[in-house]
Amino acid sequence: MEIARAAAGLFVSRGLKATRAEDIAQAAGIAPRTFYRYFATKEEAVAPLYSAGAERWAEALREAPAELPVPQALEHAVRHTLVTGRGVSAASWEWVRTLIRLAVASPALGKVWAEVCHTSETTIAEVLAERAAATEARTSSPQASASTAAEPPDAPDAPGASHGAHTSNGADAAGRTVAAVAAAAADADAGALPEGRDLSGAGVLASEAPDAAEAPVASARRRFTAAVASAAVRVAVESWAVTDAAPTGPQGPAELALHNLRALHGFAWEAGPAKRT
Repeated sequence: MEIARAAAGLFVSRGLKATRAEDIAQAAGIAPRTFYRYFATKEEAVAPLYSAGAERWAEALREAPAELPVPQALEHAVRHTLVTGRGVSAASWEWVRTLIRLAVASPALGKVWAEVCHTSETTIAEVLAERAAATEARTSSPQASASTAAEPPDAPDAPGASHGAHTSNGADAAGRTVAAVAAAAADADAGALPEGRDLSGAGVLASEAPDAAEAPVASARRRFTAAVASAAVRVAVESWAVTDAAPTGPQGPAELALHNLRALHGFAWEAGPAKRT
């Protein structure tokens, strides 16, 4: 992490083009050969800083109260990672702003940022799987079954009912941006599971083993959900970074992320694969 901080400091003070890998090594107090033992390029040196933020976001989601449904758990994670003074200090947000701007302007650094975001999506999918398993364990317990049998079921929500506050026109636009990213992710997931392919991992066609086929379909759905959630946060941070807005207030990254998530109020966050009849 010391190398990453040294690299970020030089990128911020000198600029990306004016900074050499040797300069980063010198600032970090290491030999150039040591630098290249860990990083292939100077841009890769800041990857640990990008990753640290992504890891805090995933950990906050993992630690969200178990009884919270996915939308509220995601909002909990946002408040514990993006709110200034809780997840990141005001001074650190200025570093984040510069590093994101550099990633937008530099294809090489943008690639590092994109790889970190992709890895974060995988981690979020794993966390969602953990939460789903824990929820299933709670609801399938004898105590939960007895409680459910004793109480009448709640009326289903009306189609399109909101699970969060209504958003402004700006938030709706942000929602459309996230929806576009989500659509691309859906296409990618659909392409990964062509009809008739071996989905069980054991040489059995989906049509021959429906139970075995459900696991990878559920996994694809969870990946898609993780991509949507991650896009809501990533778009918020990137949108904030290209402005001069303060990291707090209605135009700060936390509020933008919350608006994005609430704009997705109709998204079936916890829907599983359709069951065969």
